Amino acid sequence: MRNIVAVLFLILFFSCKSSVEGQVKKNEITINQVKESVEFLTSDELQGRNTGTIGIDKAATYIENIFAKNSIKPYFETYRDSFNVNNIVGYNVVGFIEGNDSKLKDEFVIIGAHYDHIGYGKIVDNDSIANGANDNAAGTSAVLALAEYLAKEKSNKRSIIISLFSGEEMGLKGSKHLAEILKEKNLNLYTMLNFEMIGVPFKDRDYEAFVTGYDLSNMAEVMNGYIGSHYIGRSEIAVKYNLFRQSDNYAFYQVFNVPCQTISSCDLSNYEYYHHVDDEADKLDYDHMTKLINKMIPAIEHICNSPTKEIKMNHE
Repeated sequence: MRNIVAVLFLILFFSCKSSVEGQVKKNEITINQVKESVEFLTSDELQGRNTGTIGIDKAATYIENIFAKNSIKPYFETYRDSFNVNNIVGYNVVGFIEGNDSKLKDEFVIIGAHYDHIGYGKIVDNDSIANGANDNAAGTSAVLALAEYLAKEKSNKRSIIISLFSGEEMGLKGSKHLAEILKEKNLNLYTMLNFEMIGVPFKDRDYEAFVTGYDLSNMAEVMNGYIGSHYIGRSEIAVKYNLFRQSDNYAFYQVFNVPCQTISSCDLSNYEYYHHVDDEADKLDYDHMTKLINKMIPAIEHICNSPTKEIKMNHE
């Protein structure tokens, strides 16, 4: 009898283990998936992805093709949301995943990152192309991977706007343009999650990533609850340099006055190639990036599906 019980226990154990492993691996984002996007976006062919150039047009087409392949609809008539800055035409690439709940689908979550960079920089070893791997092919690759995941799952009750911004390096021009248009449309924005410089890990922190504007809302606390660990922390360096104002989340915060924050794992203390021609694809830690993106999945799913808006400004 004891042997029979032992055998049944083992069968149950391995059955449960296989089931759990199967759940973990379901549509899990892979290192190759992330690396492929970064390597394309940082190729010399794209010439540093400066807004208004042929190189960024190729990057936009690449993003559009991923959207189309995954049946992510354009939010506007086309994927491109164009704007003009000093006679330079830029465009955000904007996709839409409609929510499946009759009421909550009228509330929106924006997931974004800027895909532009500065084009060229100071010459180092005969190289002048600033390919912008950590800034911000890394964040772009995260948003594209998350977009693919969410499009496959189709489980979001709230509607999701996926936006890749240009004009960030010109002063948040693309995100400001889109935020103002969406405000005019009376978009009911719950929150905006922006991904910026996630390509390298910290070595001396008790958290893996941080949110800019940590003290403005309970975003980190809520997301850590969804993730199940102290994964997102408060970067004192980010606070010191007010990084909250330095990326595309800020334009949405200004216009909508709701929690709009950037998720990052680089506060410039752990990467020496900011706006440098050596910010190349081979400098990034793809294992770290992939783990970070996969950690974001349960948090984003809860944000898109919670019955009420749990992330709130701290002054509310």
